[in-house]
Amino acid sequence: MTLAAGDTAPDFTLLDQDGSPVSLHDFRGRDVIVYFYPAAMTPGCTTQACDFRDSLSSLTAAGYVVLGVSRDAPEMLRAFRERDGLTFTLLSDPDHAVHQAYGAWGEKKNYGKTITGVLRSTFVTDPAGVVAHALVNVKATGHVARLRKLLGIDA
Repeated sequence: MTLAAGDTAPDFTLLDQDGSPVSLHDFRGRDVIVYFYPAAMTPGCTTQACDFRDSLSSLTAAGYVVLGVSRDAPEMLRAFRERDGLTFTLLSDPDHAVHQAYGAWGEKKNYGKTITGVLRSTFVTDPAGVVAHALVNVKATGHVARLRKLLGIDA
């Protein structure tokens, strides 16, 4: 089941790229963008992460915090962050429990085959922790620009 606008975002605590615990409830009172991506250092995920990096100043100025979530271990997330100069928090969900809680895990087509895995998805929560926008199974390229437009944020 995928979260929809109006749902309360499930709280979580995951390790970040430095191995430190980060909880969604730490950001109560702020707008949060939680995006799920398949794997660090892959072409599509790099494109998407760099788009978030390049838009971070406008997102931050509008009051948003960005959290990227994947199944990668913290060490891989740290390497990804360093390699691409990512300046937002990356979180490790190795058992994909948070992916499942948000509906970012399920069946998808990959090169004509049906597989189960990460559904590239973005959820925007309001300061009370309620989902304002749920974008599931998005494309990596151009997603952040569409998200900024949806949120009314100029580049």
